[in-house]
Amino acid sequence: MQNSLSYRILLEPLSPEDGGGYLASAPDLAGCISDGETPFEALNNIQDAMVQWIEEAKALGRTIPEPVTAAA
Repeated sequence: MQNSLSYRILLEPLSPEDGGGYLASAPDLAGCISDGETPFEALNNIQDAMVQWIEEAKALGRTIPEPVTAAA
């Protein structure tokens, strides 16, 4: 069983036109995204979203993808 801390997180700034702040996503977990006013808030929010994503996938009997590790 994978824990949410094993997954890669992408963090990027949002443009002022998109409301500002930061967007965080977990590419290995399709559709798992969150945002926040600061990088720290966005990272905390995506970690919560990842836990919820994994819990929901388990509840639905879906396969949870393995984390993809970056090449060295």
